[in-house]
Amino acid sequence: QVQLVESGGGLVQAGGSLRLSCAASGRTFSSYAMGWFRQAPGKEREFVAGISWSGGSTYYADSVKGRFTISRVNAKNTVYLQMISLKPEDTAVYYCAADLWGRGAPNESYHYWGQGTQVTVSS
Repeated sequence: QVQLVESGGGLVQAGGSLRLSCAASGRTFSSYAMGWFRQAPGKEREFVAGISWSGGSTYYADSVKGRFTISRVNAKNTVYLQMISLKPEDTAVYYCAADLWGRGAPNESYHYWGQGTQVTVSS
């Protein structure tokens, strides 16, 4: 079992920055990959970024490349999503998820999910 709790969401103006955190507990954190997803109102949930268990491999959706950075600190059981140059279209609920058997790539199965944190970007 893995429990995930996101934090760091909020309201920010376009062009601003936010850093999301996801604290994990349960299974050994350094044994699995992690991902960030988001879901905007009326839209399907989409992959944002993923990171392998070691942090050596990262993956990004084209829409966030160059603006978002995923990282992890295994000693703190935490994965981060640093977001800069935010746009109104980044407004969504952001979820972290655990990928127990893969590399954190977008087309893999994610087994555990957090409750989400709201990010709102005003224009």
